[in-house]
Amino acid sequence: MKYTKQFTFWMLMMFAACLNVVAQKSKKKATTPGNVPVFTQFVYKGNDAVYNENPLKEDEFYTPILQGCYPDPSIVRRGDDYFLVVSSFSMFPGVPIFHSKDLVNWKQIGHVLDRPSQLKVETAGVSSGIYAPAITYNPHNETFYMITTQIAGGIGNMVVKTKDPFKGWGDVIKLNFNGIDPSLFFDDDGKAYVVHNDAPDPGKELYNGHRVIKIWEYDVEKDDVIPGTDKIIVDGGVDLSQKPIWIEAPHIYKKNGKYYLMCAEGGTADWHSEVIFISDHPKGPYKPAPNNPILTQRYLGKDRKNRVEWAGHADLVEGPDGKYYGVFLAIRPNNKGRVNTGRETFVLPVDWSGTFPVFENGLIPLKPKLPTPAGVKNLNGKDGYFPNGNFTIEEHFKNINLDYRWIAMRGPRENFISIAPQGGLVINPFENNIKAQKPVSALFHRQQHNSFEVTTTLKYAPQSEKDLAGLVCYQSEAFNYVFGITKKGNENYIVLARTERKGPPRPGNAPQTTIIASAPIDVKNPVQLQIVADHDDYKFNYSVNGGAFQNLGGTVSGDILSTNVAGGFTGNLIGLYATSGNDILP
Repeated sequence: MKYTKQFTFWMLMMFAACLNVVAQKSKKKATTPGNVPVFTQFVYKGNDAVYNENPLKEDEFYTPILQGCYPDPSIVRRGDDYFLVVSSFSMFPGVPIFHSKDLVNWKQIGHVLDRPSQLKVETAGVSSGIYAPAITYNPHNETFYMITTQIAGGIGNMVVKTKDPFKGWGDVIKLNFNGIDPSLFFDDDGKAYVVHNDAPDPGKELYNGHRVIKIWEYDVEKDDVIPGTDKIIVDGGVDLSQKPIWIEAPHIYKKNGKYYLMCAEGGTADWHSEVIFISDHPKGPYKPAPNNPILTQRYLGKDRKNRVEWAGHADLVEGPDGKYYGVFLAIRPNNKGRVNTGRETFVLPVDWSGTFPVFENGLIPLKPKLPTPAGVKNLNGKDGYFPNGNFTIEEHFKNINLDYRWIAMRGPRENFISIAPQGGLVINPFENNIKAQKPVSALFHRQQHNSFEVTTTLKYAPQSEKDLAGLVCYQSEAFNYVFGITKKGNENYIVLARTERKGPPRPGNAPQTTIIASAPIDVKNPVQLQIVADHDDYKFNYSVNGGAFQNLGGTVSGDILSTNVAGGFTGNLIGLYATSGNDILP
């Protein structure tokens, strides 16, 4: 089945009312067994060959700048400050936000949507929730805006605001228009506009994937579009006669008195691209550039080394050196061509010396590293800056103020985590297990490399067959691996299980779980659990009493952890997981 954002939007909005009813039922207090799991260590090590083979020089930095599932980037500048946001779907909190002074070194300063009142994803599928946030600054009222589509809770298109992104964001304001991927534009004269993807007018859809870009005037005082001001400014894409698909993610820029409309075209997979239009007025008419697309990897051979694919969904900003730069999503498939790390955030310089902007080297194979702008020192991984390349992240859970990289699914992590008096992460298990389309008691870290190793130390003695704790590799509620400790009769077991759904989601087509392997285990002392991945090959190992690691289940395929097999828009998440509703029996 071919997955698209538009398909997901319409299907989920149809069931919004039903989901809200279920959401109320999911709010019951989590049960806590007599012996809760305590994770006292977590170590993530990346080991991708591309970084080993391409070491950085002093004046270079790696792209992607955000490795792992950080898709749909949008960027804004105010003075010397740059802020970047990305999609988060049903992850909680939502919309990670990053800050930089130089476009090279980034710190995550929090999440835009960090409260349940802002984020209604309690019963949403993993690839529902928040799509394509766009961040903009209005100099006329000195306010930042983050506008997005929330495919959950009956919200739809929405906006939140702040005077200071370091101090949090306001409550959700619902907006009265359909479609997805909205973006705000504030003109020099104080007028404001919203552009977004939408369906063609009724009866005018010419083919599957035919979409339009629509513009509205926006009332800054009332924070909503002005009724009757909507207008289609792009029909289909650059050339309607070629039946272009999924024109979306629009942004308007103004330069030298001209208005530029930049959009993604071709869908979010292997035909993805970025295109540009020009006009004398924000409401058009818009004329496409003669050299479209201005960014894509779709024409290149599949046998090239260090492949980057699916490039598009971009946003532009002027850099500290006066040069323009573009952030965009792309993927780095593993050696089987599968996408387990998800859509990542890349950056390229942009040549805007002529009429139209062009991504420099954006039509040839993308390189893993770039020169830093003049005077910028690469500080990635130091002093709180986001790491790049092959890096190690080590966490000992000494206090509750965890790094922003740790996220939950469909609800706050604070609902199920605490810190043990002697140190270590306590997960108070929900009855919902990992296959539930409800909040789950799992603390997640994104997979950020095709080759990586994760090790954690777990102290846990399950009380019954309903209790399980351990690690999970989670592409979605329907596609995941569980590697954990549970009980059968009077014996403790370690078990590895694979869950997958055959065919598209539909009533009666429930995911099926297969027990790959299990073994009795001594839990008197803490147990170490380990995942070692080499592209598509995943191994799940364990160690008792400080001894050598033993493998459970051999080498298994990471196929179900890829968007190729599972669909959707996210990457694999590695979770510290517990449940009191276990249904995986050795």
